[in-house]
Amino acid sequence: MSMRMIVTGGGTGGHLFPGIAVAEEMLRRFPQGRILFVSTDRAIDNKTLAARSFEKKAIACLPLKGKSLLKMLKSMAQLPISLWQALRIVRAFRPQLVLGVGGYVTGPVVLAARLMGVKTCIHEQNSIPGMANRMLGKIVDQVYISIPGSEVFFPKGKAVLTGNPVRAELLDAAGQQKDQSGIKTVLVLGGSQGAHRVNGLMVEAFAPNPSAEKVQVRHQTGNSDEEWVRKAYATAGVMAQVSAFISDMAAAYRDADLVVSRAGATTLAELAVLGKPAILIPFPYAADDHQTTNAAFLAQGGAALMFQERDLDAPKLRREILGLLRDAPRLQSMAAKMKQFARPEATAAIVEKSIQLLAA
Repeated sequence: MSMRMIVTGGGTGGHLFPGIAVAEEMLRRFPQGRILFVSTDRAIDNKTLAARSFEKKAIACLPLKGKSLLKMLKSMAQLPISLWQALRIVRAFRPQLVLGVGGYVTGPVVLAARLMGVKTCIHEQNSIPGMANRMLGKIVDQVYISIPGSEVFFPKGKAVLTGNPVRAELLDAAGQQKDQSGIKTVLVLGGSQGAHRVNGLMVEAFAPNPSAEKVQVRHQTGNSDEEWVRKAYATAGVMAQVSAFISDMAAAYRDADLVVSRAGATTLAELAVLGKPAILIPFPYAADDHQTTNAAFLAQGGAALMFQERDLDAPKLRREILGLLRDAPRLQSMAAKMKQFARPEATAAIVEKSIQLLAA
């Protein structure tokens, strides 16, 4: 059986990384197959896919939700053009399957495939689906979900609980030992594009008063904050490695004793597979506040601490971080509980279900 598959999505690494995991597994099973990624032409999509050998196309598409009336009208005017571009791509590539992994670009591509009689499926990473996936759930052949309970947003019988696919290199890192230097490492993540408020809280927490203990920070800042965060740590004498974007996430996760992070679904799936205890600060403006629901799922299970941004200041964040780093038994307990949420088989489950869908 040959395989020609389109994976569509983008706008954040959290959308694309699960698609990359599925694509890599599909090619492992079908070495002569072809995978085409259809995303936007945004820098984050290009950067995420740059190191991969997949074919790539971009379509012009604009978001609808959470925008001003003028921007919404502009987005709606763009939709027929986006659909026409998607139809051309689907017709030229002739896929057997189209998988949507989230983001506004998914809509036109999945709809185009459906209109042309191609088998379609979507993957929903979050506890509360976004607008595009809620609408697409009504027309696709199958819906893969990551978190129990989100099946209620889709037609009965369509949703399959698979978990959230995690890249192969992160699965491999789950079995590796961290550097035993005796220095505790805090990994700070704001998502693929960084988080300005989280960056500020970390700098305010540690730069004015570096910890006397052996603590180092590995901080992903996003492009706009990299320079000033690096300078603030250096001026204060904080041991810190700062970068806009971490390319080797496997090593970053492996060496982390504690993670301070937003609560995007893909990051949480990665934390679970690696068994990393976390302090989660949900992005307060996420659609339908889905990051809070994502984080609460782990916090209630004892795998993480969750703090709303509005309730958190720098001294409190510092106390929580140092308190956990000083309490090895608690950290170990949180790590073990985090592992209980892991679904390392998620990628294989989606591939198997997709192959069955093609054979039906």
